[in-house]
Amino acid sequence: MATVTFLGNPVELNGELPAVGSKAPDFSLPDKDLNDKGLADFAGKKRLLNIVPSLDTPVCATSTRKFNEELADRDDVALLVISADLPFAMGRFCSIEDLNHVTALSLMRGKGFAKDYGVLITSGALAGLTGRAVVVIDENGTVTYTQLVKEIAEEPDYAAAIKAL
Repeated sequence: MATVTFLGNPVELNGELPAVGSKAPDFSLPDKDLNDKGLADFAGKKRLLNIVPSLDTPVCATSTRKFNEELADRDDVALLVISADLPFAMGRFCSIEDLNHVTALSLMRGKGFAKDYGVLITSGALAGLTGRAVVVIDENGTVTYTQLVKEIAEEPDYAAAIKAL
């Protein structure tokens, strides 16, 4: 079980991120149009999972914008932002922000993804949301990079994630 902080206060997560070199756990999450998406929907591409508590917070919004900008010319990468936000809100955010390279996926139909990826917050004010993490998965479904951001209110290491692609 991993521990991170939120504004300096300890927060427990349900587990650990998948190990580098392991097969990425599959998932089924609704997109902005309520269509279920999983890893197979992005077969043949590298996948960057930007896991955030909510796009309705400054740091989550910033990380999504930054990854969108950094990966705008990468046709070989699927950028997935995963949060507890409703699909409609995620779609509206991406539309307003003109984020054309992001596939927004919601935990609306269950917490299976958050549990399988070890990022479900189990204590504190944000219990039920996810910690902030980045997971890079190669074309074969193998995890090649992970970062669990130790302070939820801080941004991930963009350069390291991009380099892992």
